[in-house]
This record gives sequence, C-alpha cells and structure tokens, in this order.
Amino acid sequence: MPDASTGSAVAVLTAAGSGTRLGARGPKALVEVGGESLLHRAARGLLESESLDHITITAPDTQVERFTAEVADMAGDGQITVVAGSPASRQASVALGLAAALAARPGAEVVLVHDAARALTPPELIRRVVAAVRAGHDAVVPGLPVVDTVKEIDGAGPNPAGEQVRGIEVDYVVGTPDRARLRAIQTPQGFTRSTLETAHRLGADVAGDEARAARDDASLVEAMGKRVVVVAGDPLALKVTTPLDLALARILARREPVQP
Repeated sequence: MPDASTGSAVAVLTAAGSGTRLGARGPKALVEVGGESLLHRAARGLLESESLDHITITAPDTQVERFTAEVADMAGDGQITVVAGSPASRQASVALGLAAALAARPGAEVVLVHDAARALTPPELIRRVVAAVRAGHDAVVPGLPVVDTVKEIDGAGPNPAGEQVRGIEVDYVVGTPDRARLRAIQTPQGFTRSTLETAHRLGADVAGDEARAARDDASLVEAMGKRVVVVAGDPLALKVTTPLDLALARILARREPVQP
C-alpha cells in the first residue's frame, strides 16, 4: 500500500503568472531579486530543503524554453522539468504540473505545491511541511497569525460594495471575525498524492474559469470534506505581488544569510 511516510516527494512550482499587478514587462517569475530571478530562488530553496526528488515548474506556454534555461544549472539528472501551464487559472496550471511531476516520479507519495512568487521561503519551512505530511496528515498548509483587524464586507444588497457615496467609493462592513482564529496562508502546501489527485479530479469542472477556480489547493481539499492542518509559517515566505512587495523582497534578499 502507498505510504507517505516513506515514499518519495515531488513539488509543483507554479510560475505561469503574468506579473500584471507587479508592473513587470515580462513573466513575473523572471523578475530579479538580489541578482537572482524569483524562479531561480524559489527552485533553489526547494532543492536546499533536501526533501524532494523532483520539481516540475509550470511556465507560460511561450516561455518553456526560457524557463528551462533559467534553472539549467540546478536541473542535473532530470531533477527539474518545465512544462507549460494553463492561461485559464492557477488551479488548471497546478493540475498540469501535478500530472507531469507524477509522470517524472511515478512512485511519489508526497506532493508540494509552491509559488515562485514566494521566492524567499526558507528551506526549514519546506522541511516542516513535508514532515507534517509524512507524519500522517493528508493536507498541510503553513500559516501566520493575522495581526490586522479584518472586516467582512457586504458586496450585495441595496448598497453594493464599491458604491459611490458623495463621490467616495465605500464598502459596508457586516462583521469582524476574531483574528485569533485566522491565519494568513502561505506556500508550499503539502499533500499526500492520493488526496491532491482526488481533489483536482473532483474540482476539475471549475478549473477553466478563473472566477470560480480554487485560490489554493487546500481549498479543493476542504471542498472534499477532508481536514487541512496548519503548521507555523515564516515571514520570509511573503508573496511578491505588488511593487511594494518586490521592494521589500529586495531588501530582505540583501540580508539573507549565505548558505553553507
């Protein structure tokens, strides 16, 4: 019987984003942070965790050769492959990457899904997620306590969200969740192979519609009724989405400890 405690582990590294919100002139994953692309840094972090047997990168369909060249220095013995993602949604891209990763390592029983935009993620966090899956959890996500007060807004009704009131765009608050019960979720997210395969199969009907597609893979597992557990995240696993995020990542990269 397949056993996640001893089976090999693979990762799907999602890197097919366009970088529109970042203001990038090309693929976001190729934006440099400290002289190294987000893609290269993210792949290097996965390898330095020494927890994985293979990494499959999902790239924009016109950039497969360029992305392959970007990680060529780390891809010895087929340890990294690059495949085209999907323009439809992140969920659809992960499904393609998952199929490719399992084709490359048919015996894999642990699968991580990671975002290239979280390029500063420490290897220790990656090891923590893998260890939790191997300990018997079907779905594991890293998360940080939420420090801001969070408000839920009403996007419907007589005063829909975004209404102009005396020239000012406003939203209406309908609730204030207890932030002690909230976590800001990061990647990599880890799963047993069977859990992630089943989740993507059952959720495939929404993958082609960005508006309906799952925002992360754990959401697909939640929709199955399976338990998802949270382990401690890391502030360095921030997601580079906006110019401010990029500026912060570049500052942090200059302070990164040199790997032995």
